[in-house]
Amino acid sequence: MATTTDYSTVKDQKYYRNIGIIAHIDAGKTTTSERILFYTGKKHKLGEVHEGEATMDFMDQERERGITIQSAATTAFWDVDGQKYRINLIDTPGHVDFTAEVERSLRVLDGAVVVFDGKQGVEPQSSTVWLQAEKYNVPRICYVNKLDGIGADFFMSYDTIIDQLNDKAVPIQLPIGIESDFNGIIDLVTMTADFYKDEKGLQIEHGDIPADLKAKAEEWRGKLLEAVADADDNIAEKYLGGEDISVEELRAAIRKAVIANKLFPVIAGASLRNRGVQQMLNAICHYLPSPHDKIFVNHNDAGEVDATYVGEVPGTDPRAEGVITRKLSEEEPFAGLVFKIAVDPHVGTLAFFRVYSGKLTAGSYVYNSTVGTKERVGRILMMHADHREDIAEVKAGDIAAIVGLKGTQTGHTICDEGKQIILESIKFPEPVVSFAIEPKTKSDQDKLGTALAKLTSEDPTFRVKTDEETAQTIISGMGELHLDIKVDILKRTYGIEVNVGKPQVAYRETITAAGEHRELLKKQTGGAGQFADITFNLEPRERGAGYEFVNDIKGGAIPKEYIPAIDKGIVESMTAGPLGGFPVVDITAHITDGSYHDVDSNTDTFKMCAIYGFKEAMKKCKPVLLEPMMKVSVTVPEEFVGAVTGYLSSHRGIPKGLTQRGKMKEITAEAPLAEMFGYVSDLRNLTSGKAIPNMQFSHYAEVPGGIMKQVLGEE
Repeated sequence: MATTTDYSTVKDQKYYRNIGIIAHIDAGKTTTSERILFYTGKKHKLGEVHEGEATMDFMDQERERGITIQSAATTAFWDVDGQKYRINLIDTPGHVDFTAEVERSLRVLDGAVVVFDGKQGVEPQSSTVWLQAEKYNVPRICYVNKLDGIGADFFMSYDTIIDQLNDKAVPIQLPIGIESDFNGIIDLVTMTADFYKDEKGLQIEHGDIPADLKAKAEEWRGKLLEAVADADDNIAEKYLGGEDISVEELRAAIRKAVIANKLFPVIAGASLRNRGVQQMLNAICHYLPSPHDKIFVNHNDAGEVDATYVGEVPGTDPRAEGVITRKLSEEEPFAGLVFKIAVDPHVGTLAFFRVYSGKLTAGSYVYNSTVGTKERVGRILMMHADHREDIAEVKAGDIAAIVGLKGTQTGHTICDEGKQIILESIKFPEPVVSFAIEPKTKSDQDKLGTALAKLTSEDPTFRVKTDEETAQTIISGMGELHLDIKVDILKRTYGIEVNVGKPQVAYRETITAAGEHRELLKKQTGGAGQFADITFNLEPRERGAGYEFVNDIKGGAIPKEYIPAIDKGIVESMTAGPLGGFPVVDITAHITDGSYHDVDSNTDTFKMCAIYGFKEAMKKCKPVLLEPMMKVSVTVPEEFVGAVTGYLSSHRGIPKGLTQRGKMKEITAEAPLAEMFGYVSDLRNLTSGKAIPNMQFSHYAEVPGGIMKQVLGEE
């Protein structure tokens, strides 16, 4: 019989903490999550990532590779000073290929713990997840992990946070000892120390700060008080006046500054050796926001923050203009955001969602305001990694999963039909790598289509299309590892073996000059004919600006009912540009003139005219290919810097910087994705396995002329 949890033991949202664990790969996120589960009593055995026993890494691929591939959610409880807190925890991937999992998790979380490797400090993906948290205004605690390792340095790691992420970070703890001697933690708020007396970290002796560390602790407490005083006028007045500041006052001021993203506490630990995790849990409860405290941001169409809200979530009314809000209360109408879809072999499709207002009961109905449909709520499940527990009801502040929603996708809003709202959705990066695949047996062809449909519903950065010329199935994603994992899932989960073609680059097409073109579609052969006449004026836009349609028709030269059809025709034509059939981006299309026929013109003829005319117009505007450029970083011992720099340069890489990383050097560069397939194994061979490579998408750039001819098969 399955065990059940009494989730009602914490009813007041003031004691809820919806948090994520985010970091660069191998910083120790999942080990930290496992220790949280152990110390909160959620599990009774320490699961190790390197032994394939981590609860939060439950996929076969995660356990074999020792990496997190998908985000996993669970709920635990923690007592601080006699008060029980409910912690809804999401463990996220660190590998850049799975960055969408971080993006969608941060969209629905109120706070985050950013984990850093104490030997490395800030690493490339550390910066990425930090900026993602910044985008959604998520308050953060910085956890410097692995301080028991050889070469660990708490203060070096802290300096990298200050230099590369935010100068408002400040330690609220100091380690006692380092490397193998790391056996305690100084609390700069209470000015006391905790000493570990056993390997599981269960026996902690609370006492005075060691005499030889007292001066250092006083120095860093002074820095903490200065940082808090900068963010809080009351503390500043007392601090400058030489008055005593109580622990309660200091904690309250730190909490206020953290919630406002004016302060980022830095704490110490070594999760694998069971050091610092209980103190981290205390810090989560003391300083990270409850749902009521979270400051929400509203973004405009350009992605910029245009307003902030405290204690209420902003959205739009699908039936009217302007921003509306919902208070984070169960008394309000129900509103929630679906942030993840997962296909479970036992229960079907699971829609993970965050409840922002109101409450929802199993067996009731929700309205999907994003697409305008009503759906029945089957079961509501509280998730613990891959284990499920039925619950009757969820309310504001909860994170859970619904079984039974058919047309709901990631980023959709579900709400009360009578009080509709659309919450801000989640934007994901476009795929940059593609593989052609085909089933090894013809009997698997239909199964492949079904399996791929399920995978695309789960992962917004995974795309599938059929090449019209070759009839091949093309899968696209964020990197080679991303697609390798999908192919492995096809084999293990769905029993489908596929042949995989060479990686393909997701090129784009655009124009570099303005130009005009008139397209006339005229077929009149007796009876109903076809007639459409459109004058196009195309202009290039800034890189990344996308497509813009401008209707400059005057005097009714083209009736207004045909204008949307022209827009649709252009959008359809943009799926395959005139150079190599790649998608077209960053263009403004002005429709300036034209004519129509009373009998032979209709929306279909104007749409077809737009499809033909847009391609011809592009040819007059100096079209070019764009290729994805990657931000590449390689951390190596100093003796390999020359060899790695030479390798990158020979692959059209542009060096950007050289940074000291402890005893290693980090080389950063920009390089075209087309030149970087297989670079991980190349660099490891070049450096005797000592290179630590990382690569992520940066931007699209114009392909040099000679290379463009090779890509298009003209040489």
